[in-house]
Amino acid sequence: MYQKIDISNLSITHFFFIGIGGIGMSALARYFNAKGANVMGYDKTITPLTNQLVEEGISIHFEDTIHHIPEYCTPENTIVIYTPAIPKNHKQFHFFKENQFSMKKRAEILGDITKNRFTIAVAGTHGKTTTSTMIAHLLKVAGINVTAFLGGISTNYNSNLLLGTNTENEIIVVEADEFDRSFLTLSPNIAVITSVEADHLDIYGTGNELKKSFIEFSKNIEEDGCLIVHFDFAKDFNYDFQYSLSEGDFKCQNLTVQQRKFVFEVITPNNVISNIQLAQPGFHNAENAIAAIAVALELGINENYIKEAFDTFNGVKRRFDWQISNEKLVYIDDYAHHPTEIKQFITSVKKLIPSMKLTVVFQPHLFSRTRDFALEFSESLSLADEVILLEIYPARELPIEGVNAAMLLENITCEKSLLTNEELLHKLRTEKIELLATLGAGDIDNLVEPIKQILLKNA
Repeated sequence: MYQKIDISNLSITHFFFIGIGGIGMSALARYFNAKGANVMGYDKTITPLTNQLVEEGISIHFEDTIHHIPEYCTPENTIVIYTPAIPKNHKQFHFFKENQFSMKKRAEILGDITKNRFTIAVAGTHGKTTTSTMIAHLLKVAGINVTAFLGGISTNYNSNLLLGTNTENEIIVVEADEFDRSFLTLSPNIAVITSVEADHLDIYGTGNELKKSFIEFSKNIEEDGCLIVHFDFAKDFNYDFQYSLSEGDFKCQNLTVQQRKFVFEVITPNNVISNIQLAQPGFHNAENAIAAIAVALELGINENYIKEAFDTFNGVKRRFDWQISNEKLVYIDDYAHHPTEIKQFITSVKKLIPSMKLTVVFQPHLFSRTRDFALEFSESLSLADEVILLEIYPARELPIEGVNAAMLLENITCEKSLLTNEELLHKLRTEKIELLATLGAGDIDNLVEPIKQILLKNA
């Protein structure tokens, strides 16, 4: 017998996910599956993640037809959870809607789960996945009963879901996504805002409208809660603490690179925590660590647990993800898809490995983002020694006339080229590479393993 789950005044046995292979959707699917409910769903593409879900006992199909909807699913026993990125003509979506099933976006379900439970929410246009994963790992190391819904696959746990031992005294960590104003369903006890930079302009129109949404999110924090904001954006918020690399209530000092790790001290309002060793390097990751430390101290966690947590933190897949690392060859894969993220990544790599020629392969994500930040992309990418552009990954968008990867190429000032996937692989087979990075949020991750094998063969 499947377990009934009480959620938002509904007693549900079956959970049907439309877009189950998404990183946020799959964490929820795993959660309800672990609770004993019957979980099933649709996705358009078979991926390693959907394969993992199937191995965990979740039924998934990849054809949009109502024939895949089980007859035992009724409006009384089934809730439908969908991603806002699904196409408007989706057949299964319209079937459920026309037959008056309970239908909720992923963010609404997260709001239901976290309601009346102690919640830590991490928001921001950059850094939220790594910061929330750091916080979850830190709580785990400290022996705290934590459930975490993450926007990436934690390398430590090989999952985007950490499950607590029980619901009593449980702390929930969530990534608070600004896309489609999703994070406004949350009312956290502790919130972190890592950055508020213009993004998702296809949703918000202007950077100012995006900022308004973040301010609204901050007002949803529980009355006795705590808001921790990056120093650069703190002036717009009624915050409790601010942090950054060099300014604020929490900041770092004496940052050095040792054996490809960032080692530093953190100044807090009360003391200095020395010898933080961060195996997932990068100036941006040092800042993410500072935010996580601020949360840990707010919870009263001992600094020995804090040091242990960062010493054992192995990062998030596709976030400064070491693929090859030796004296002659380095290959790093990263999710960076915004000009600021690219700048942070490249400057960090240059600090970490200054002696090697850095070749960056970048796949732009979304036509609208490429159009809106074309000059900024070119400026950030120009910090590399060589840039190889791939064509734009459209994701949820239709093409926009005149918008393509070539429009970035003309303003890139370093060595540059625009290649197809096949041309890229051929280039890597025939040319000597020292330090390679693949960047982007599209399907560039499908190239990681082929690239890795080519580089290892040529080494």
